[in-house]
Amino acid sequence: MTPLGEKIRQLRRERGVSQKEMAASIGVSAAYLSSLEHGRASPPNWAMIQKIIGYFNVIWDEADEMQRIAELSHPRVVVDTARLAPEATELANLLAAHIASMKNAEVTLLLKQLRAITGDRATGKK
Repeated sequence: MTPLGEKIRQLRRERGVSQKEMAASIGVSAAYLSSLEHGRASPPNWAMIQKIIGYFNVIWDEADEMQRIAELSHPRVVVDTARLAPEATELANLLAAHIASMKNAEVTLLLKQLRAITGDRATGKK
């Protein structure tokens, strides 16, 4: 599951809405919405994110957060380490090789540490 898929599912469940109902309201198939929630689909484009935000009637900070997590919700990541230090390539390969077997607590710890180091540069937020 991606961060966006998790957020959509959370909002849907809080409001007691089925995938089928939501999908019909925003003009997509229930299969697409299911794929989006489960991390099998690429993140939707800006217009679709706006439909989702509008559907849930979220505003301001929560809408900004949904936009941010959509940017971080690509289920198949490509990491280009060309022209970087050998350690960058090693890091990318170690993560790719071991992420599936890591415990959630380990992933959470590593993510927290990486956010602290980068200041969340991936989205331009500090």
